[in-house]
Amino acid sequence: MTIIAAADGSALGNPGPAGWAWYVDDDCWHAGGWKESTNNRGELMAVLDLLNSTADAGEDLKVFCDSKYVINALTKWMPGWKRKGWKKADGKDVLNKDLLEQLDSALKGREVEFEWVKGHSNHAMNEAADDRARAAATAYQKNSTVPSGPGYVPAGTSESVTAPSAEDDLVAEEAPVAGTAPVADEATTLVSCRVPTHIADELVSRAQAQGIHPQEFLADIIGRSLENE
Repeated sequence: MTIIAAADGSALGNPGPAGWAWYVDDDCWHAGGWKESTNNRGELMAVLDLLNSTADAGEDLKVFCDSKYVINALTKWMPGWKRKGWKKADGKDVLNKDLLEQLDSALKGREVEFEWVKGHSNHAMNEAADDRARAAATAYQKNSTVPSGPGYVPAGTSESVTAPSAEDDLVAEEAPVAGTAPVADEATTLVSCRVPTHIADELVSRAQAQGIHPQEFLADIIGRSLENE
């Protein structure tokens, strides 16, 4: 089985408020961004987060991407850059070296096919990723809640297994998590972690029994545990 996704980035100003997103379907997508970055970093980050989010899926991956820079960087140019110590032909550092190094690591052992699609050409998945990346960039521009999405949800399940964003190091944008009720007048931060499948299944089951999102259920457990210390 192959996971088929689209990945895209957006920047309002380039550099400026920026977003990234990958999209499998309406129930399986993830987005994020920064207050200031570039379109190319958004494009790279979308692919990196997709790779990290699906790392344990055990499936091949096909990625639709409208950035020839990203596709060429990952499939053609990277071996030469690595041989030169991540330097370009002029001796200067390769741009976005930090993300490219992480992508190089994330690609190892994966069967990944990239297919270029023309942007804004009515390719349904590419348009969906673009809409979400732009929405994230706009949220940063307006200092509003970032629509981050459910993350990677394997087919036939309701459990998100999206990995923490590589640039965020376990902490994502400081905004209410999609699908949860924010604490009144209080900033919230998305924190991701991995737990054994049987524990995640139990969390989902208990949350569903209460009619709330699993993230809200887990946040309540953590909050009560801290209060009782």
